[in-house]
Amino acid sequence: EVEHALAGNGTNKPGEVELEQAYVEFDLTPQSQAKAGLFLLPVGILNETHEPATFYGVDRNTVETDIIPSTWWEGGVAYSRQFDSGLSYDVAVHSGLKVANSGPDAFNIRKGRQKVAEAAASDGAMTTRVKYTGIKGLTLATSVQYQQDINQSTVTNETADAFLTSVHADWRRGGFGLRALAARWDINGATAASLGRDVQYGYYIEPSYRFPISVGELGFFARYGVVNNEAGNSAATEKRYTDLGVNYWPHEQIVLKADVQFADLPTTNDEIFSLGLGFQF
Repeated sequence: EVEHALAGNGTNKPGEVELEQAYVEFDLTPQSQAKAGLFLLPVGILNETHEPATFYGVDRNTVETDIIPSTWWEGGVAYSRQFDSGLSYDVAVHSGLKVANSGPDAFNIRKGRQKVAEAAASDGAMTTRVKYTGIKGLTLATSVQYQQDINQSTVTNETADAFLTSVHADWRRGGFGLRALAARWDINGATAASLGRDVQYGYYIEPSYRFPISVGELGFFARYGVVNNEAGNSAATEKRYTDLGVNYWPHEQIVLKADVQFADLPTTNDEIFSLGLGFQF
């Protein structure tokens, strides 16, 4: 995958070449698999399926950017099992985040992604997910991740073990769609608590309607989301986002997008208008 168009040394070459997935998967039985290598973690709605034609809005929602740091991949091993009832589960042991514990990016979850290359892995992590797809058009899932030390024990002797819990629903009936997700980090340690970043959470709800037109399909959506990266301090640090927009798919793998976001931030308000073109192949 090539990101941001141009990769190389120097400030005029801001891109990167990266691998998000490179693993070997073994079928143990018709309903169970094991894999090893580099893979996307089974958390949230967008992390495993995040191509532009698969979601509404020019940018990914803020919850699955700042709380669940999509796109998020790690190196490790995983086991998956499916049942005839529509129930399934995944268990993965893998490398984890490495966040700073001082400065402006202290305990910034998104900044902690190591992308595996030369990743510190002195303390491991585990992710589990339980998912239900037994009703047509409906997916329900919950994930839990535990990391022994989100600082990777490289800055201080303080151990900051961390839990991420998330739950989501993704429902589609005809042209109507509804997505809802909530996620929360609980980080132990005096340093995180002193900054109010020992608790970080976010949630959103997104109704939508998609229908065919003469060429392709058109879809409208609305989204309301809340993110708080310093919830240990006060609820006054919440950031609230309301998004309204439209997607147009001339082809199932091509999408044109437009949306407006109204951001209600702790110290200011903002309005952002975005246009986007996305494709996958």
